Amino acid sequence: MWPSMGAVYRAQLSRARVARIPLLFVATFQSLGIMVLMRGVVDGGAEARAVVAGSSVLVVAFVALNLLAQYFGQLRASGGLDHYATLPVPAAAVVLGAAGAYASFTVPGVVFTAVAGSVLFGLPLSGLWVLVAVIPLAGAALAGLGAALGLLAPRAELATVCGQLGMSAALLLGVLPGDQLPGPVQWVRDLLPSTYGVEALARALESSPEWARVALDLGVCAAVGVVSLAVATWAYRRASVR
Repeated sequence: MWPSMGAVYRAQLSRARVARIPLLFVATFQSLGIMVLMRGVVDGGAEARAVVAGSSVLVVAFVALNLLAQYFGQLRASGGLDHYATLPVPAAAVVLGAAGAYASFTVPGVVFTAVAGSVLFGLPLSGLWVLVAVIPLAGAALAGLGAALGLLAPRAELATVCGQLGMSAALLLGVLPGDQLPGPVQWVRDLLPSTYGVEALARALESSPEWARVALDLGVCAAVGVVSLAVATWAYRRASVR
């Protein structure tokens, strides 16, 4: 299991470095643009923390959710899953290796966005160490969702649409405080895997963070990530036998 996952991880990371670097710049520039626009209407407080946290995690959503949904959708449509099926590689190793590679690829963009946003809105930088936990946990949850969407979509085009819709949901529901949204929208926000990573990072950006609540949000994010990756593994097995 672990050697297989490591091999898939290294192969996917090498591929992502070559093919996805321009898209990482796009994702980071997009998040920076959102923060600059919001700076004109948000002065500080909870709204500023939500904007910075949501924009930072949006980089993860763009790469780990959107691009991974497209990748697995194209892999299924082109018959690439047949190649993995001929190798002595467990399904979980393929999903975890690909998800880990795409999540790791987002690290520079997330860190740059979080630092730039904290400086732009005058937020303390001392709590940004929580990104060490937020990036892998939110990345696992979003990558698992992206892989599942790509594998379950009947056509590659629909996988691309689903990935775009998921990223749009992370954008629209991640940059505003949850308590300011209508009730039904809050329920949708609570179902989004990235929400708990955004909440953890936003709380860490307070001048006196409540670390117990940060840890709780990270715990929920980890649980969602486990479920998301389990669903993606099931979807991979389902797609590989068809």
